[in-house]
Amino acid sequence: MKALLIGGTGNISLAVSRLLIKEGWDLTLLNRGSQNDLVPQARTLLADINDAEAVRKALQGQQFDSVVQFIAYHREEAFRDVSLFTGITGQYIFISTASAYQKPPRNHLISESIPLHNPYWQYSREKALCEKLLMEAYDMDFFPVTIVRPSHTYGENKLPLAIHGNQGAWQVLHRMLEKKPVLIPGDGTSLWTVTTSGDFAKGLVGLMGNHHAIGQAVHITSDEALSWNQIHRIVADAAGVPFIPCHVPSDMLAMSQRYDFAGSLLGDKANCAVFDNAKLKALVPGFAATTRFDEGARRVVENFMATPSLQVLDPDFDAFSDKVVDICRRAEAEIAQL
Repeated sequence: MKALLIGGTGNISLAVSRLLIKEGWDLTLLNRGSQNDLVPQARTLLADINDAEAVRKALQGQQFDSVVQFIAYHREEAFRDVSLFTGITGQYIFISTASAYQKPPRNHLISESIPLHNPYWQYSREKALCEKLLMEAYDMDFFPVTIVRPSHTYGENKLPLAIHGNQGAWQVLHRMLEKKPVLIPGDGTSLWTVTTSGDFAKGLVGLMGNHHAIGQAVHITSDEALSWNQIHRIVADAAGVPFIPCHVPSDMLAMSQRYDFAGSLLGDKANCAVFDNAKLKALVPGFAATTRFDEGARRVVENFMATPSLQVLDPDFDAFSDKVVDICRRAEAEIAQL
């Protein structure tokens, strides 16, 4: 079986690339080549996917059983891909997002039948527009699309946290190590689902080359639902430090002019997200997400602690967090006097 991954070396796609190689797929990566040494067994087509003519030239004479698009975010990019990949692949898999589901949710359990409607986050709306165009191409011309919606997926270099600054998760972990409070949206009790990239890869590879998945949309997540308090406590436990939360209303965090938290919180993480994976399990018999978060968090924290290049400090976010904590503590003290 022959696969083409557009990207192939990112947080999610690297795990997919490695699993495809392990399972004996003939794998090609289409990207600009910056990290292809992470998958030395794969062939490479060096091209920028945004340069349609260069990609068309690189694809001449190529044929694939499955093409997976990890890095398309806008309707015009989906339109471009229909033109580029019609006739050269038996399946085109578009990586969308579970954040496109209706917000706030009207059902405690999210299935693929939930409408796509997110008024808070442009990213999610753009992905939904891509899905609409691709499904229209399937309906009109039988373009062989499969839509895949990951939720919060983490890997060895990425911790799944509620909020962080522009430099990533290390500053939040650093605050924990310094025994400083960390910001938790709401009261921390809303349920959230985190999934390892390795478990996501098992679901995706099971859909690749699977003719039952053509014309279908399916999400791939763990079945483990945890509150934000539990998630951060587990990370703190993995780091061997106490969990010291500072709970902040999500709509107040969304008011920040320094950080754009409105989409990622009001349009995603402030809501409960528990998924019904029955459709995935029907399409991929035997699929199971097997990594508990306490196991995954321990491995990721250990990797952060052992890898200096991941320890990128973010003084701006640290100062922002200190200010928010101070505001909340003063408000608590005033309310206690009423």
